[in-house]
Amino acid sequence: MSGARFTFRTLSESDIPMLHRWLRRPHLLEWWRGEQSLQDVRAKYLPRIRTEDGARPFIALLDGEPAGYIQYYLADKGDPDWWPDWWPDGPGPGVLGIDQFLADPERLGRGLGTLMVSAFVARLFEDPSVTEIRVDPHPDNERAIRCYEKVGFRRVGPFTSPDGPAVLMILDRGAEPGT
Repeated sequence: MSGARFTFRTLSESDIPMLHRWLRRPHLLEWWRGEQSLQDVRAKYLPRIRTEDGARPFIALLDGEPAGYIQYYLADKGDPDWWPDWWPDGPGPGVLGIDQFLADPERLGRGLGTLMVSAFVARLFEDPSVTEIRVDPHPDNERAIRCYEKVGFRRVGPFTSPDGPAVLMILDRGAEPGT
């Protein structure tokens, strides 16, 4: 991992078959609401690529090679069909939500998720209007929760999202990453 570096490029239509393969992997099906058919993946992600829904999708590149997926969205508003009443407290302007995964199970548990999330939130905080970033892992997804805590997210508490049980975790602007 020493010297590993993440960069991000916008998801493109040509990435859809790769994303489909990734989303069918067992370590992702456990936590990610995976679409099973290539048509399902196209139907969900093409509107994001075309900026027709609230999520902005990216391929995470580890030293230039595709290694995962990451997206952000405005938490204070967005497509009500996509995340109706998602957050229990109705966040205000400047709040983003993120979702992500590493594509290959052999990369789990090596600190790469922490590196990827750290690099992405640093990029998001370059925008001075961003005040906080939120994640909502399942309460049983201890690996994800540890990753977010290493990045600097703090646990706010449990809640029930439209996807089911979740832990609200927040990273405030100015919080020291990794503390």
